[in-house]
Amino acid sequence: MKKYEVYKNIRKRAVIMGLPISLFALMMTSVIGSLLLIIFSFSFLVIICVFVVNASLYVSLTHLTKNPALLHFKKVFPQTISNKKVTQLYYE
Repeated sequence: MKKYEVYKNIRKRAVIMGLPISLFALMMTSVIGSLLLIIFSFSFLVIICVFVVNASLYVSLTHLTKNPALLHFKKVFPQTISNKKVTQLYYE
């Protein structure tokens, strides 16, 4: 008799090949573009460069997925802007 495990990671994002769906779509767009480049240029150097570019793109995207703090920029503006005078209360 088969045993089935309960899937507990229901709130996590969908991942394909270690990438979220949007980054996976970017990767597949790059792969399709590189295939078109390989088809219309018959140079061995172009084929090697395309493989290197796609591999480096995949590695960089997976690195950004695992470390999202690399693209986290500090917010410049506050969430709310007010004309109220701030009175500071000092408790001793």
